[in-house]
Amino acid sequence: MTGEGMRFLTRDFGEIEIETDQVISFRQPIFGFDSLQLYTMLRDPEAGEDIVWLQSLESPELCFILVSARVLNGVYIPTLPNGTERLIGDGEYECWLIAVIKDDFTKSTINLKSPVLINWKTGLGAQVILDGDYPIRHPLMGEAEDTC
Repeated sequence: MTGEGMRFLTRDFGEIEIETDQVISFRQPIFGFDSLQLYTMLRDPEAGEDIVWLQSLESPELCFILVSARVLNGVYIPTLPNGTERLIGDGEYECWLIAVIKDDFTKSTINLKSPVLINWKTGLGAQVILDGDYPIRHPLMGEAEDTC
């Protein structure tokens, strides 16, 4: 640890230094990774603003690629489960979708059923399961279906 921040090893970006306000504590962990609660978001300028890497700070090899819900151009407007505010606090939430990137990028998918919500005001995050018929493997490159 340095005076400026904390140093962590990452899967895709090597060793990084982050400030404490860049740490996201998951109150409801990423499904299947219940023991890991601390993450940070990493950006690659070449990827643009709508793609980030959600890097575990507890397990260097664990990193998820997230796509902003904005890429669906307002078609995806989920109703959040009751208790979301109690879970990660009030304020504005960023809504991110876990992506599965395929070798053939055109076959990549995003999970609309279980978005990742980040509240930067509180530094808290959660992956939630939405009510309704949202697909788990929605085409990233295709037209949005009537999912809301």
